Amino acid sequence: MTTIYEKLGGKEAVNVAVEIFYDKVLNDDRIKDFFVNTDMVKQKAHQKAFMTYAFGGSDSFDGNDMRKAHQELVANHGLTDLHFDAIAENLVVTLQELKVAPEIIEEVVQVVGSMQHRNDVLNR
Repeated sequence: MTTIYEKLGGKEAVNVAVEIFYDKVLNDDRIKDFFVNTDMVKQKAHQKAFMTYAFGGSDSFDGNDMRKAHQELVANHGLTDLHFDAIAENLVVTLQELKVAPEIIEEVVQVVGSMQHRNDVLNR
């Protein structure tokens, strides 16, 4: 069975996607303020590790779970569904620009856009 990670192109493809994704996020007025005080080198490395894990490229992930990682953003900075949707939109546009096949993008969306994932990120 081929993983989403392999379908995307493995480590190099994920690394490129994360770089482009955060360029978009940091220029998106809907969400850029969430990253004002963020160490982006660390954030990008964390996101690459998470995506590698979430898409089947690794059996483990050393980061916080989604609830814990986003708890402060929800409680103190008003992270909502609108922001979650903006992040998801930027990811989809990134993958489209990288010419990822629509069926693979749909698989990605099913993983990161699932209701369970959304509820975990938004602490519901």
